[in-house]
Amino acid sequence: MHLNNFQTAVFSVLDQQLQPGPLLIGFSGGLDSRVLLELVARYVTQRPGFSLQAVHVHHGLNPKADQWLDFCAQICEKVSVPFTAERVEIKRSSRQSLEDLARQARYEVFRKHLCAQGTLLTAHHQDDQLETLLLALKRGSGPRGLSAMPDHTVFASGYLFRPLLHFSRQQLATWADQQQLSWINDDSNQDERFDRNFLRHSVIPLLKRRWPEIGATASRTAGLCAEQETLLNEIAQQDLQICQHHDGSLLIDKLALYSPARLHQLLRFWLRLQTGVSPSQAQLQKIWPEVAMARQDAMPVLVWQHGMIRRYQNRLYQVSHCAEPANATTELLLRVDHPIALPGGILTLKSAYAGTAELRLPEAGQQYSVRFNVPGSVKITPVGRQHSRELKKIWQEYGVAPWLRPFVPVICCQENVVAAAGVFICKEYACPDTETGICIDWVPQPD
Repeated sequence: MHLNNFQTAVFSVLDQQLQPGPLLIGFSGGLDSRVLLELVARYVTQRPGFSLQAVHVHHGLNPKADQWLDFCAQICEKVSVPFTAERVEIKRSSRQSLEDLARQARYEVFRKHLCAQGTLLTAHHQDDQLETLLLALKRGSGPRGLSAMPDHTVFASGYLFRPLLHFSRQQLATWADQQQLSWINDDSNQDERFDRNFLRHSVIPLLKRRWPEIGATASRTAGLCAEQETLLNEIAQQDLQICQHHDGSLLIDKLALYSPARLHQLLRFWLRLQTGVSPSQAQLQKIWPEVAMARQDAMPVLVWQHGMIRRYQNRLYQVSHCAEPANATTELLLRVDHPIALPGGILTLKSAYAGTAELRLPEAGQQYSVRFNVPGSVKITPVGRQHSRELKKIWQEYGVAPWLRPFVPVICCQENVVAAAGVFICKEYACPDTETGICIDWVPQPD
């Protein structure tokens, strides 16, 4: 691409991907973000309906961090872009690299500042894409990891867009020199103890000397992997509709019909929907033999970083690490039409017209309350049954897994069980169709 066409080419990419609205740039002050800021600042002056803000994240990891903040503020003032800086504290961890922790902190700040339906713009370029692909190869990633960075994706309450992803760093540097831009040179980018720096300075120059077009070809590879991942997810979505129970668990009998490869893809997809993260290959290979296929009288559990994989009544469950349930002795009084926050969700007893009510109104001198961990030996008669049965048998009958039972609010009247929110209503407290009464509104909340 001729240098004079660089700005025009970037503007064309922006025209294709952006709709008028708020734009947010993550501005470090380095070459890449300096070029992006300059280009987008020029772009929005020529296009009505856009607003632009720059956000600088002060990590405090480099002695020059304060100088960099001042520099970024001055540049934004020069190009008439509103500027915000936010300081973050990086809590070092033996399990994650400093690089990863700093990136997570940055994106949390971006999340905070991105307007609803706004677009976060980052300055990742073609060489960054190559680095990401090589890192994915090092980790042994599949198509999802090898997809590297998409140019456009959903982020927070809006979108994330990488408009420079198909341009090389050399193109950015040449244009910046032509425009006489100034930028920050972060000395930590020379430290090859960090994997990206090692690839950037020692590996990628060697690859480019041998194959000058490797950046472009790697981008095509990432694009093809992304296409394959999309196809795999479409298949997994169809399989999920067949294999998923209404409570979100997976039916083991249905899973058993699939090939190992298809089963693994479905499990990855299911867990990613549940947690936002895929399991490792080692964890994935344990789910079927150690949990799904454990002996029938066992209560198998596979613990991983985002919870537990468990089996109950021939179904697989992803169980998040959750807060402790309320103490069994805790009793909270309920008032009609007054929501109450409980472990695991929000409970409201709502007034209801005749024909729609579930519970009858409490009699004079009575009041409904909520408890947890009601003893399993208590006998009750749910609507639809003629005879009473122990609560622990009712839980089994309704398919409520043992680890969920302590979190199910049990509505009581004095010492009698009235209902279990979202599970059953006891016969003697059910509201006749001809009377006004109460509906139980139980809204589970994520951990």
